[in-house]
Amino acid sequence: MAFSSVVQRHPRYSLLLVLTLIIASFLLFPSSQPPFHKLSEVDYFRKANAGKSLRAVLDDEERRYQKVLHDREAMVRKWGPTPQQVVAFPPARDFYTLWDFFIAAFQCPHHVERIGTMGDGGKWVCGIERVARQPECVVYSFGVNGESSFEAEILTRAPGCQVWGYDFSVNSFGPEITSDPALSSRAHFRPYALGAHDAHSNNEDPPYYTLQTLMNINGHKFIDILKIDIEGAEFDSLEKFIDDIVKRQSVVHGARGPEEVVLPIGQLQIEIHARPGSGGHENFANFKIWWEKLESVGLRPFWTEPNLVYINLVHARPDLSEYSFMNIRGDHALVSDKF
Repeated sequence: MAFSSVVQRHPRYSLLLVLTLIIASFLLFPSSQPPFHKLSEVDYFRKANAGKSLRAVLDDEERRYQKVLHDREAMVRKWGPTPQQVVAFPPARDFYTLWDFFIAAFQCPHHVERIGTMGDGGKWVCGIERVARQPECVVYSFGVNGESSFEAEILTRAPGCQVWGYDFSVNSFGPEITSDPALSSRAHFRPYALGAHDAHSNNEDPPYYTLQTLMNINGHKFIDILKIDIEGAEFDSLEKFIDDIVKRQSVVHGARGPEEVVLPIGQLQIEIHARPGSGGHENFANFKIWWEKLESVGLRPFWTEPNLVYINLVHARPDLSEYSFMNIRGDHALVSDKF
């Protein structure tokens, strides 16, 4: 009765008291159920693409990517109208840069995460869990520069992987690998340069090797993860590699053109240096030809980020950018239902 009297006399205070008790009960006795359920990589794939094979998912994504190619040509016509008339980094009032034409619009159908350190050195990788489940895998890393957090994390998470590293400017991997015997036993370093031709006689300094030559020396038919950061030499080196693969597969397998070629790599992490001194690839038309050669053999960009450290240090135009590509062809860990 006393409580009823209080309610009748002070209804506002009574309502405030009831609300306070309700809030206190939620705080003191939280629900046993978590507020959300974090999907695993497998859960996400199954729920987002229920009933589809991995190949069907990739085909759907490729159809969406073709629209991006159409939109790119429309953008060229807007600012050109020909590729030769497009300025890669316009000095004033044209609201675009080179990178706006080449967006990372393909969605990797697996978990994407950054491997290695935050800031300069780490790379974005597609489906590392699938790569790690293989009994054996091959990683090539061009451009070490004394920092090996990317390679070290791959070796740690993928016990079946081995890494081959190349950099003529240093003598070894970084301390992330050299200080850990368990990792260094699966890491192989050579002070070589990657190039578009072989030049490794006793008088060559540094010695240059093509990617295909290094694969032959190491006895490798396939590279699961290919990382390239070689200060502008990526253009000619990759173009040579692709041209040789196209030529060889046209002879051996009867491939009628790049659209039927299967590159012997699973994914590519690359820093692109579209600046003067890169063999003319700071020019929009030349860059477009090179980029479309990558696309023609099945490489699709799924991640990109500008190199803001470089911009901050030298206060230059944004002509360095990181990209990650996946190969949508073949029968490897990222495209096959077997993994």
